[in-house]
Parts: sequence; C-alpha cells; structure tokens
Amino acid sequence: MYVDVFLHPVFWSTDLYDFPEVLSCNDLGNDDTIGGNVSKYMVLPTGYCGQPKKGHLIFDACFESGNLGRVDQVSEFEYDLFIRPDTCNPRFRVWFNFTVENVKESQRVIFNIVNFSKTKSLYRDGMAPMVKSTSRPKWQRLPPKNVYYYRCPDHRKNYVMSFAFCFDREEDIYQFAYCYPYTYTRFQHYLDSLQKRNMDYFFREQLGQSVQQRHLDLLTITSPDNLWEGAEQKVVFITGRIHPGETPSSFVCQGIIDFLISQHPIARALREHLVFKIAPMLNPDGVYLGNYRCSLMGFDLNRHWLDPSPWAHPTLHGVKQLIIQMYNDPKTSLEFYIDIHAHSTMMNGFMYGNIFEDEVRFQRQAVFPKLLCQNAEDFSYSSTSFNRDAVKAGTGRRFLGGLLDHTSYCYTLEVSFYSYIIGGTTAAVPYTEEAYMKLGRNVARTFLDYYRLNPMVEKVTIPMPRLRKERPPYKHPLLRGPASSHPNSKGGKKSSVNHKDPSNSF
Repeated sequence: MYVDVFLHPVFWSTDLYDFPEVLSCNDLGNDDTIGGNVSKYMVLPTGYCGQPKKGHLIFDACFESGNLGRVDQVSEFEYDLFIRPDTCNPRFRVWFNFTVENVKESQRVIFNIVNFSKTKSLYRDGMAPMVKSTSRPKWQRLPPKNVYYYRCPDHRKNYVMSFAFCFDREEDIYQFAYCYPYTYTRFQHYLDSLQKRNMDYFFREQLGQSVQQRHLDLLTITSPDNLWEGAEQKVVFITGRIHPGETPSSFVCQGIIDFLISQHPIARALREHLVFKIAPMLNPDGVYLGNYRCSLMGFDLNRHWLDPSPWAHPTLHGVKQLIIQMYNDPKTSLEFYIDIHAHSTMMNGFMYGNIFEDEVRFQRQAVFPKLLCQNAEDFSYSSTSFNRDAVKAGTGRRFLGGLLDHTSYCYTLEVSFYSYIIGGTTAAVPYTEEAYMKLGRNVARTFLDYYRLNPMVEKVTIPMPRLRKERPPYKHPLLRGPASSHPNSKGGKKSSVNHKDPSNSF
C-alpha cells in the first residue's frame, strides 16, 4: 500500500542495461523535433560536470509499446516530457509509456507531459496516469489529487498534464503509462496458451502479415458441427486495436474470447448457434511501436476501409477480403460486425451505429445496445448514438454498414480510458483490467438475449471439453490464400451478380 500522497509503483524490465551515456538536457535541442524514443537517457543538472549519482534520473522508452521522445529538466524537481508522435505522422501525440530509474529514496518530482495533440481529455475529470515498479508489478492509478490538467502559457498555451510523484525505493525501476499497456507480445503469448489447450471449438489462423511481418491473427470460435461442408453459418465478426494506443480494446476483446471458450452454459449455447470470427489486433505494428492511432507508415487504418492497399494497409486489406468472401457465400449470414475502441473524453462503454433510410432496420439496430445496457452496469445507452458523418465514411462501421444487407448490424464499441458511472450515482468508478474484461464477457452474453437462446441454455450440460486428436471431418475455417481464390460456386440467397468488391457502392 502506498501511503504517501506521492508514492506509487512501477516498471517492468526485461533485462539489465549497461550504464547509460551521460547527456544533459540541452543535448536534445530546444525545438520540437523528436526523431524517436529516448534510450537510457540520463538528465544531469545544467552545468554539472561531476560523476553521475543517485537522483540523476534515467529515462527510457526503447522497449515494446514504449513512447517518450524528449526530456527537458526545468529544475531539480521538475521535468518537461514530450510524447513521440506516431511514426510518419506528427498529428497524433497521446500515448506515453516510459521508465524511470536511478532514483533516490523519497525523491519528489513533478513530471509535465507538455505536447498532447488533443485538448479535450479525461484528465479534466479525474483520470490519472498508470504506474508500477519492479517490486510492485501490478498497475495502479496515481491519486487524482496529484494530477493537474491545464492550459500552459509556457508551452504556446497548449494543454499540459502534470503529476507529482515520490520515488520510495532506490532499487526499483518505475514505469508510467497513459493506460494499462497491452503489447503485441502479450497478445501472442495469450493466443499460444489458448492453442495449447487443444479445444475443438477454437481455431487460430494467420490471415496475413503487417508491413513489418507481424501476425494478423484470426480466431474462429464455434461448435465443430457449424463447420461441416455446406453448413449454414450465422457469423459475428469482431475486431480490435485498429488504433494501437487504445489498449482497453484488447482487454475487452480478451474478455469476449475468454467467455466464449469457457464451459459456461451460455458460452456453449452461443457456440452451438453462432460462428464467432475475431481479429483482436488489426494494427500490430502500431501496437509494437507505441503509436497512438497510426500504423508504421502513418496511416489511420480506420479511415481506409473503402480501398485498403495490400502493401500499405495489408492487415486491413486481408480482413476486408475475408468479409467480402463471407458476404458472397450463400451459406454465410454475416449478422454482426463490432469494432472495439477506447475513448479519451467520455465515460462508460457505449456504441456508435449507422443511420438507414429503412426505419425498421434503424430501429432494430438499437436492440443490441439496449440489451447490452441491461447486462452491463458500465454500458450507457444514453451515450450511444447513430450517425453518418462524412468524416467517418472510411471506418469499418460505416463501410460495412453500406455493404451488408438489412439483416446485418455494424457497431463501434467504445469504452472509456478512465471510468464508468453506475446508474443512479455520480461517482466515477475507474476501470481496471478486470472491469474491461468483464465488459467483454457481458458483450458475449448479450448475444444470448438477442437470439433468445435461453431455452438452449436450460438443455446444456457441462461435459469434459473435447480434445482434437484427429483431423475433424468438416471443412477447416482457415483460409488458404486470398479471398478471391475461393470463388463461390453454390447457389443460394446471393446471386453471382453480387460477387463484387462493394467499395464502389459509395
């Protein structure tokens, strides 16, 4: 327990580092040019010429999902910190994730994050940075009373977030972050652990690769009976982390996955009735690099659904091709598309939906978020909205809403970076990793209500999970090439005249 108003945990380190090169803050220059993350950067007082000693702080962000571009010492007790912009895109500066070491016990400091690209922020409403240390590896939020968000005349009247902190253990390395980190490596370890369980209703495939050759993973969760050749499928397609700094998306997505693969009677009923396709990390390069919104090449992928490039936006291109393939399959009904994000200015979980000329379709679109509101205390239907803003035309929700037929519903699921407010109260409850995952479990459970599958749950028993020992006698859900190499030769609900890339429908 951290008793001092300034005390707080944290950093995780993967290895030991050599003693850093000694630099002064002036070596970084006085302009706003930031070429990369600081690497074991020691800050010495101006004019100091002696040997480095305890209390001369060492900053580092050269690790997975790290972000800190520059450090200026204002005084012995105060430091200005600059977020590194997204790679190839200077517009976005929100995510930060860095470590501090070589501290003195009881050393008190003020850190100022001085170059946010957004002015509106939940820091106005009590949000605080995350912190942990090597001896206390669980992430905690700083006390809101130690955090200040204000317009600063010393920084071109930009908005600055300052927080006070006291380092209490000299041997610890401390880590600070905008929100709970969820790295690409953690995600890969999680999927590896699921594969080792050898569940016959869980399939993992590599749908493609990012520009830097990281995996685009696609999960299929359903009863094996739904994968027999010729079986009709009702598909729920879920994506996450197209914006890499929106880490709550991964926790919500993991909550969905954990529930769907469980032996809970509701999960078993859902697997019997539905096929879940989940691409949990659409922007693995951006996640790895510590970007907030963009890919390696500086693209906001959620504005390129209309015409994604196979070389510039390969992960988005791969997912779009798969969705078009399913759209053109007469045996497949793509009923839901949900893209999971995190929101930097609003509380609670909520959804964005589309506007349709067909009033019945528009009204039916409201059913799922209303049901979710009944199941999840942190989900707000009053914050849910439906729009067709021109600026959103390239998003997954808008593009697929224009592509799919009247039986399909497309949503953006947003969840606050900070907190939720339970109905009937005014107190903000800060989100934890577990609370994000709980929202994911409640999203999954809501499909039971939507499809009125309660009678199926009453019939469900809970046998031992089946293991895959032999190749199953049904079609495997993995793609063996691009979607165009799987032409649809069957008749059915969709005519061959519809077999086209619907991007041109806009």
